[in-house]
Amino acid sequence: MTRHYIIPIFVPHFGCPHDCVFCNQRKITGLSTDVTVEDVKRTIDEHLETFKYDSFIEVAFYGGSFTAIQKEIQKELLKVPYEYKKAGKIHNIRLSTRPDAIDEEILQLLKDFQVNTIELGVQSLDMDVLRMSERGHSDTDVYESSKLIRIWGFSLGHQIMLGLPGDNQKKSLETARRVLDMNPDMIRIYPTLVIRNTALESQMNQGLYEALSLEEAIETSAIILMAFRARNIPVIRIGLQPTENIQMGKDVVAGPFHPSFRQLVEERVFSTLFKQYIARNNIGTNGRCITIKCSNSKASIIAGQHGKNRDRIIKEHGFTKVKIIPSIKDDGKIAIQIDNGERTIDLNDELELYVNNNPL
Repeated sequence: MTRHYIIPIFVPHFGCPHDCVFCNQRKITGLSTDVTVEDVKRTIDEHLETFKYDSFIEVAFYGGSFTAIQKEIQKELLKVPYEYKKAGKIHNIRLSTRPDAIDEEILQLLKDFQVNTIELGVQSLDMDVLRMSERGHSDTDVYESSKLIRIWGFSLGHQIMLGLPGDNQKKSLETARRVLDMNPDMIRIYPTLVIRNTALESQMNQGLYEALSLEEAIETSAIILMAFRARNIPVIRIGLQPTENIQMGKDVVAGPFHPSFRQLVEERVFSTLFKQYIARNNIGTNGRCITIKCSNSKASIIAGQHGKNRDRIIKEHGFTKVKIIPSIKDDGKIAIQIDNGERTIDLNDELELYVNNNPL
């Protein structure tokens, strides 16, 4: 299988016209805004030396609002991966930006430099949440920029945030539903973390903001993940990437931070679908033992970190013991054996059923 490698180029706050309440990009990336052409070239060269032959390689500009940078600087920075792409050394170019920093002139520039993917920081489609987060754009900007990106033939990514000021689960799920309607090619889900030296930290200290708990973030993220997975839209990240500084007690002062947040969400998805199957088929579980046969990759999700997901299954269903055996190649199926009977469960069928019965 061809490996997909990403070469990250961080341009924190470079060109961004707003200071959103949750944002301190210097803290998030650990870098300054003075990204140069030489920095970009050096970063690409250093990464290329480590990649295996015949890999799919993508250069990605992260962190700021790339298309809000002065156009001459955009051209200078984009010219570097463009030359590598023409030489066949990389395959894709990706960038992230604000919904109100897209127009036809910008898209022509990006097309000229063979950019492939544009990710929009949607964050929320609730106008009160956008206003309280000081985003400086409207939900209409998201719709219009997404439509333009599609028309111009780019791949479209959306990034949403859970637990912003004024947000709640209902609003987060409504944002996810409206994003689904726009049918992006990929999505990222970021529960809001309170970063040191941000306006959000000040609001929290004044009692004006309360961060999501880890449990709330897992629950809402799992519901959204299932909705997008049922539509075959890749969720390419869940939770902020841990770094040396992005750790609880360092630059993260509050919020649902966990270094393996996505795994916790995947664990919740499995336990939700498993619970649905048991209830739907009226399977007696109390006081019984169960063996779950699965793929290697599913075994750690079913067991959970430190066995906590297995403990959840035991507690919810009253099993006396859950045994997990990684013996199935198909990642989308498991087999369960209770006493002498064995059943095969298609997790994709259960996912579709859940989403149909629990629409966003």
